[in-house]
Amino acid sequence: MSKTKKIKTAVGVADRTDPYYALGPSRVESDKFWRWGDDNLFPAALALMARRSTTHRRIINDKADYISGKGFTCDEAQQPQLAAFVRCVNGRGESLRQVLGKLAFDKSLFGNAFLEAVTDPGHTFLSLYHQDASRCRVTRDSKHILLHHDWAAFKPAEARSLPLYPDFEAQEDGTLRSIVHYKDYEPMFEHYGVPPYIAGFSVSAIAWKTDRWNISRLDNSFQLSGVMMLDSSVDNEAEAERIVRLAEQKFAGNPGQVMFVIRDGGEDDNSRFIPIAAQNEGDWQALHEQAVGDIVVAHSWFRTLSGLDYAAGFSAERILHEYEVALNTVILAEQDELTEPIRAVIASVLGLDTTSLQIVNRPPTRSKPIYMKVWEARKADGLDYDPEDERQQAFLSEITKYNIRSIE
Repeated sequence: MSKTKKIKTAVGVADRTDPYYALGPSRVESDKFWRWGDDNLFPAALALMARRSTTHRRIINDKADYISGKGFTCDEAQQPQLAAFVRCVNGRGESLRQVLGKLAFDKSLFGNAFLEAVTDPGHTFLSLYHQDASRCRVTRDSKHILLHHDWAAFKPAEARSLPLYPDFEAQEDGTLRSIVHYKDYEPMFEHYGVPPYIAGFSVSAIAWKTDRWNISRLDNSFQLSGVMMLDSSVDNEAEAERIVRLAEQKFAGNPGQVMFVIRDGGEDDNSRFIPIAAQNEGDWQALHEQAVGDIVVAHSWFRTLSGLDYAAGFSAERILHEYEVALNTVILAEQDELTEPIRAVIASVLGLDTTSLQIVNRPPTRSKPIYMKVWEARKADGLDYDPEDERQQAFLSEITKYNIRSIE
């Protein structure tokens, strides 16, 4: 009787973890609020992706920094109360610029942002707090916002409800509170905004996967994929499974995928590894570069302002030009949208005039050094100049004072 061969095949498959995967139930059902995403955990997926994709995160950080500016300025002589409020807007000691920076970050990441306003019945004070957008949901009546610490395990008794601005409601501590909901408009989405980079959602995953693939290659010493033929005599399936698992731990890698085949051994040991080579290095690099470029476009942002260089190299003039375009197409519009409700709350609660309240915007680089004399600057621009002109020297003095104040 011929001897029956016992063959056990197993495949070591690379990890295909979804970069947008977030812990929690597959679907959340409740009549208390409108779901944010099909499973109500869309913000968790967005936040997870922002922590994984380098270029994607850099753009979000930079947009938030540029939108929040370098701080606020106002007529301190005429409005000392307003100036004091700008320096400290809540009990945590945060300035208005710090709160605005968090709002700009949430708006860039989630397409939504939430600002809580706190006062008392006599309007003797005003505090502004940023609320993490991932903790907020719109109620079914679309007139309130529910705040909960863990939407994967929602419990109505643990949620806190705040009315949407301009309505204020009394709370247990005696304060009046309201919440402002900022959201980016998107057709077919009524209750929540959609982040501007939604069309680049997939390319962010591509950039993350290509980075992760390179890390895996390095961790596995650039191991090749292939087939591992193991000669071994086994008496049962459990023994064959054990040998396969031991071999996987020893040889299998990610992205190096290895298929293990166990067969009955003969007199000679014919165990061997058969590599499967793939010449795809250039394809991976090109795919990553294309994904990075698409991410910048999807964010409606600019390459040099994202820390990315051009083939022509670094250029201060290009940075300034892109900053000017970004300032007039993205930054100023976002600043107006974020500060308009803040001005309204300050005016209605504190009764202060906010017309002098402005955000300080400053480019990331200068085309001319701050110590350059006026006639030197005019010469650099190809204009008429006169180093002996007293008017130019007087103007130089004013410019120098302004630059010193800006640095301070």
